[in-house]
Parts: sequence; C-alpha cells; structure tokens
Amino acid sequence: MDLQTLVTLTTGITLLTCVLAVIGLHSYALGKAQRQALVDRLTATGQIPVSGRRRRFRNLDRRLRRTNLGKKLELRLAATGLDITPGEFFVYMLATVAGLWLIGQASLAPFFGPLAGLLGIWVALQFLNWQRQKRIEKFINQLPEMARILANATQAGLALRTAIGMAAEELEAPAGEELAKVANQLAMGASMDDALGEMAERLPSRELVVLVTTLVLSNRAGGQVVSALRNLTETLEERKETRREVRTQLSQVNMTSYAVPVLGVGSLFLMNSIKDGALDRMTGSSIGQGAVIIAFALYAIGFILIRRLSRIDV
Repeated sequence: MDLQTLVTLTTGITLLTCVLAVIGLHSYALGKAQRQALVDRLTATGQIPVSGRRRRFRNLDRRLRRTNLGKKLELRLAATGLDITPGEFFVYMLATVAGLWLIGQASLAPFFGPLAGLLGIWVALQFLNWQRQKRIEKFINQLPEMARILANATQAGLALRTAIGMAAEELEAPAGEELAKVANQLAMGASMDDALGEMAERLPSRELVVLVTTLVLSNRAGGQVVSALRNLTETLEERKETRREVRTQLSQVNMTSYAVPVLGVGSLFLMNSIKDGALDRMTGSSIGQGAVIIAFALYAIGFILIRRLSRIDV
C-alpha cells in the first residue's frame, strides 16, 4: 500500500468517525430532550411528584425496584406519603441497623449486636406502618368534607369525574393528593371502578370502602348520587367522633404496650451499670444466650398481645 492510498484511507476513516460522533451527539441530545419533555408532562399531570431535592442512590433504587421486595417497599412508601425512594429508605435502614448493632455491641455485650440490628429492621418497618396509619387516620377525618364537596358538585349538575377533580383542588393532603391521582387516572382512560378501587387499596378503611362503593354503584346504575352522599356525610361525621373517643380511651393502653419492651431493655442497661461485665458473663454461655432470646421473645409476645387486645374495630 503506497503512501497516497494510506493518507486517503486515514482521512476517510477520520471523516467517518467525525460524522458518527456528530450523529451520536445529536441522538443523545434528542433523547435527553424527549426524556425531559416526558418528565415535564408527567409532572404536570401529577404522575410524578414535584420535588425540589435531588434523589440519592439512583442506581441502587433502579435495581431495587426490579425486585419483588423493592416493589412491595415502593407500595408501602406510596401509602405513607413520604417523599423518599425505596433505594433511599433501604440505605437509611441499613445505616440504622449498623448503628444500633454497634451501640448494642459496645454498650451491652457482643451478643446484643445482632439483636439490636434486628431491632433496627423492626423499628424501620414500624415507622412505615405508623406513617401509613397516621395518613389513613388523617384521610378518614377528611372523608366527611370530601363527601360534602362531591355532593355539592354533583347537585350543581357537574359530572362525577369533574366533581372529583374539583375536590382534589379544594382539599388538603392526603385527600387532595389521592383524589388528584384518581382524576389523573380517569384522564388517562382508566375506569371509575379501577381508579377508586386503587385508592381504596392504598388507604384501606371501612369508611373509604363505603364511600367508594357508593360512588361506584351510583355511577354504574345512574342512581341519586346527591342523596346518597348527603346521608353518607352524616354517617361519616358520626363515625369520626366515635373513632376519636375510642382512640382517646385506648391511649393509655397503647402507651403500656410500648412501655413493656422499653422496661426490658432498660433493665439490661441497669444490670450492666450495677456490675460492669455482667452481661458479658451472662451471654458467654449457651444457657445465658438462650435465656436472653426467650426473654426478648416474651417481651415481643406481650407487646403483640396488648396491641391485639386493645384493638377495637369501629
């Protein structure tokens, strides 16, 4: 191959590389613009929540969402209303487990490190349940006002879909957020049964099931939505007051259920402070380790029994 042919071949390859680079940059910019346009459109319709902060652990979050555990965790986080991704919650839970593990191992005995780590997982899951239940309670308290707004809107001649969108704008969170999701699903072509049914699954309660059933049956059969919602509003107001009275009466019992395991853990710190190294010697044998595990199991059973006995379905 002579020199002229080599120069021509090199020049052609260089030009081809430049052309491919330009095409690649153009495709990348076009794809990025399309992705941003899609995000803006979904954000405007409420499919993606608006958040000013930057998400952390994105790679872990994407991998976690592909698993069954990540999908279940995502559903539980959606029910709590927390502005946190499954990846972020998973990392924070691991950090909590590691911190409690080190604290239990350093302050008590090495045997208590794994037990404290398991306690961290339980605390994280209980925190999600507490947030979810608190959001459900707040949503239940808003149900009478929601039914009143829907009744007024339908009485004014508006369709049920339009009434739901109006209620979503007037109500505060979480009722406003949940109705906005329902309105967005209806705008995307979902049926009234499916959209309201998903809301009832996210925030399960007897009051919401009754409201959803009333709306679905009235919309399907073409019944008197206004009169049904008026009667339901009065019933929801009465149930709201009843639930408040029951919760007040059971507040002391609920505090007792949490005080029982706290006293057990506090006794361990008391033993170790009275005689330094007592827990090390106690957990140094298999009998002592078995006794500690049985004691923790009994405290857990006591906590569960007290919570079950004090649970009253209204």
